[in-house]
Amino acid sequence: METTEEKEEQILIRITGQDRPGLTASIMEILARHNAHILDIGQADIHSTLSLGILIRIGDMHSGQVMKELLFKAEELNVNIGFLPVSDEEYEAWVNRQGKNRFILTVIGRTLSAKQIAAATKIIAGQGLNIDSILRLTGRMSIKNPERNVRACIEFSLRGTPNNREQMQAQLMHLASEQEIDFSFQRDDMYRRMRRLICFDMDSTLIQTECIDELAARAGVGEQVKAITERAMRGEIDFKESFTQRVALLKGLNAGVMQDIAEHMPITEGADRLMSVLKRCGYKIAILSGGFTYFGEYLRHRYGIDYVYANELEIDDDNKLTGRYVGEIVDGRRKAELLKLIAQVEQVNLAQTIAVGDGANDLPMISEAGLGIAFHAKPRVKATAQQAISTIGLDGVLYFLGFKDSYLGEQGKL
Repeated sequence: METTEEKEEQILIRITGQDRPGLTASIMEILARHNAHILDIGQADIHSTLSLGILIRIGDMHSGQVMKELLFKAEELNVNIGFLPVSDEEYEAWVNRQGKNRFILTVIGRTLSAKQIAAATKIIAGQGLNIDSILRLTGRMSIKNPERNVRACIEFSLRGTPNNREQMQAQLMHLASEQEIDFSFQRDDMYRRMRRLICFDMDSTLIQTECIDELAARAGVGEQVKAITERAMRGEIDFKESFTQRVALLKGLNAGVMQDIAEHMPITEGADRLMSVLKRCGYKIAILSGGFTYFGEYLRHRYGIDYVYANELEIDDDNKLTGRYVGEIVDGRRKAELLKLIAQVEQVNLAQTIAVGDGANDLPMISEAGLGIAFHAKPRVKATAQQAISTIGLDGVLYFLGFKDSYLGEQGKL
C-alpha cells in the first residue's frame, strides 16, 4: 500500500475587523491543534480596528481543515479573513532581505498632515528604502481639547541602504524647514536602543536666555554684549575672543545679581519632562556650557545633573566681577573633549552618547556624539547637524530615543 508523504507549505493569514479581547487567542488555539509553525506575526490597531497578519508553515494535509475552521471562527467573531499561499522561493527571498540595513526615521511636528508625510515618504522611496512598520509615539490628539497634546510624532522602521545618504539628509533637512517638521534618521542598531550619556548646552538650550546677556543688562552694557554674543553663535568670530571681550564688559558688577538671575531663568519647554524621564531611566546627564558655572550649578540642584562644566567668573573681595575668568574657557573644542572624557569615565561607548545644543560652539560635540541634535539652532548649526528639533520643546529628544507617550505620562512619569 502506497503512503503519501505530507508536504509542508506556507500560508499568510490576514485578519481585519473590530478588535476585541481574546481574538488572537481564538485564532492561535485553532493553529495549535494542527501543529502549525509561526514564521512571522504582526498586528496594528487603529481606532479599535485590527489588522493582524500571521505567516504559518503547516502540512498540506492539515491546511485545508485549518482554513475551514478559521473561516468559521472569523464569521463567529465578525471579522474578515483571507489566505495567501507563499511559495518556498518567495519565503526564502523574503528571509534573505532581512539581512539588509535597518534605519529609523522619526518625524515630529506640532501636528502632522498627509502632505508632510507624503513628502517624507517620497524621499524614502526615492532612496530605495522600504517601510517595514509605522508607529505613532505621541498620544492621541483630542479634537475637542486640542491643547492637551500639542505634538505629533511618527516613527518609520526602514529596511535597505539609501542610494545617497548625504543627498537624502539634505532633502530631509530642506523639507523640515519648508514644512515646519523635524526629522531624525538613525541606524537601527543596539546603540540607538542603549544610549546612556546625554550632554546639553545650557544657554538657549536648557534655558531660554543667554546668561551673559542677563548679566550685561544689569551692568548697563546689554546691547554691546548681545551684539558680540550673536556674532559668536553665528560662528562669525572666534568664541574665545568673543568670550573675553564680553566678560571684560562686566567689570564692576555686583556678583549678588547672579542669584536673582538664576531664580528667574526661563526654563525651556519640555525640559522638566525630559529630565524626569532621563533620571528615571538611569541616564548620566552633563551640562557642557560656554556660559557660567553659577547657573549650571543651579540647574544641577534642580534636576540632579551629574556633571557641570562651564566658565568661572572671577570675583574680588568686594563681591564684584573683575571682568576676568578663572581657568580654561569651555569652547567648542573643549565641549567635545569633555563629552569623550565623561564617556570614558562612565565607561560608555561614544556611540551611546547624545549631545544637544544650539550654537556654533556646540557643533564639535554634536558631531562627536552618537546622536547629535541641533535644538532650535542657528542656521549654520542646523545645516550641519544630522538631527534637529525646531518645532516642539526639548522633550522631543525622547522621541528620537524611541520613547512613547503611552508609557511616559503627561509629566514624564514612567
